[in-house]
Amino acid sequence: MTSLASTIVEEIKPIGHSSISAKVGLALLLAALADWLFYGQRIGLSLTLFTIALAGVSALFNHAPLGLRRAMTGSVVLAAGLVPVIEELNTLSFLILVASLMIALLLVTNAEATGLADRVRALRNFVLLGPFRFFLDAPQALNASAFTRGIAMWLLPTALSAVFIALFAAANPVIEQWLSLLNPKLILEYVSIPRVLFWALMLALVWPFIHVRWRRKTVVTAAVADVPVPPPLPSLVSAEFLGPATILRSLILFNLLFAAQSILDGIYLWGHAALPDNLTYAAYAHRGAYPLIVTALLAAAFVLVAMRPGGPAEKSRVIRPLVYLWVGQNVLLVASSILRLDLYVDIYMLTYWRIAAFIWMGLVALGLILIVTRIALNRSNQWLIGVNLIVLAIVLYGCSLVNFDAFIADYNVAHSREASGNGAQIDMNYLLTLGPQALPAIDKAIMLRPGNPESCLVSRRDRLVEQQRQDLAWRSWGFRSWRLQRKLDALAKDQSGSRPAG
Repeated sequence: MTSLASTIVEEIKPIGHSSISAKVGLALLLAALADWLFYGQRIGLSLTLFTIALAGVSALFNHAPLGLRRAMTGSVVLAAGLVPVIEELNTLSFLILVASLMIALLLVTNAEATGLADRVRALRNFVLLGPFRFFLDAPQALNASAFTRGIAMWLLPTALSAVFIALFAAANPVIEQWLSLLNPKLILEYVSIPRVLFWALMLALVWPFIHVRWRRKTVVTAAVADVPVPPPLPSLVSAEFLGPATILRSLILFNLLFAAQSILDGIYLWGHAALPDNLTYAAYAHRGAYPLIVTALLAAAFVLVAMRPGGPAEKSRVIRPLVYLWVGQNVLLVASSILRLDLYVDIYMLTYWRIAAFIWMGLVALGLILIVTRIALNRSNQWLIGVNLIVLAIVLYGCSLVNFDAFIADYNVAHSREASGNGAQIDMNYLLTLGPQALPAIDKAIMLRPGNPESCLVSRRDRLVEQQRQDLAWRSWGFRSWRLQRKLDALAKDQSGSRPAG
């Protein structure tokens, strides 16, 4: 069924068909020219030069409707507006220049505005709407251009690479020193919020002269058929943002960045090469453990999103090997993190948080391997989540059976400076916070320390003994506490038996 419809619509008519990427490029060049001419400078002849440049660029991109007569008329109007500014720049001459520039543009590019009312209305809309059009027009127009397609394909790789570089700098003092040589403060001296706002203002002001649109009213009478409306085409930017080309670029950049980090770890961490000046192995090891785990988690999230089941990148013969290589580098990164933490523990002893970090790193490494398994076996994300939950349940169940209090206390005493001659001194305060399970290690530490134990230390130990005695009551009885008591009784018997009779 077909019906006739007669409506009056208000539309915006674009002028010219020049490449939108070239328009954006010239707009940026004009903003740079304005920065050089105006920012922090006294304005005079510079305004005349900028106006001539703006008029030239506007004529270059909007020459399609250009007629010789209108071009001559517009040139005369613009020249007349420039004369007062050349004579002296003041408020009145500036307003005359702006008015002459807009009138010249109107005469040259809008032949349909013939009456005075139409021209006044067009100039009014130009003044009110023009400054906002760059931020509304440009993204929509750029959506179909090669310029935006290139930005979309490089935006994600560049942004994530910057994040990875920042994490590597936090984890690796050597990379941090390299980045400091770039001296970003020199760049920041030229970048400030007022300057950024100035550039945004200049882009908003010059864009209406480059990408000219005039608002006009049109009467449309058309036959409208009752046919289904096709769905809108997907945005090219969204299609390119995480398409195969973007993923391929990302993986190439990421593999190169991770290879640099792995090579440095191979030289300094695994190969024990001499570090640069003012760097110690303890600092190198400590700084890297946790940022590198964050890096591995971000890498895992990217792989899950990029290699989603049924996605265009999952079956690529080029992308899959790069994914396997990158995940392998991440597993190596986690191994380096474990080694860093182990070196740090050798120097600064063991704590609950460091044990948790070891367990967490192992889970991350296993999760990365399971991601590769999911890709290789073409399994679903539900399978991956299920397997990871099973592994997590097994690990948590195993941790519930481990006596971490006793393990930490025994390790710290056995690797202390008093017992082995290396490492840190025994931190008795930390041992006493571990509870009754640390009593055997505490007694050993007291024996290793010269002289009689301090009275406060003896009183705190006695409180742990009393807590252990309370734990053996039938209401609070636990198998671990019972085993501890047997061990304490055996140690007391050995000590009493080793004392000489007298």
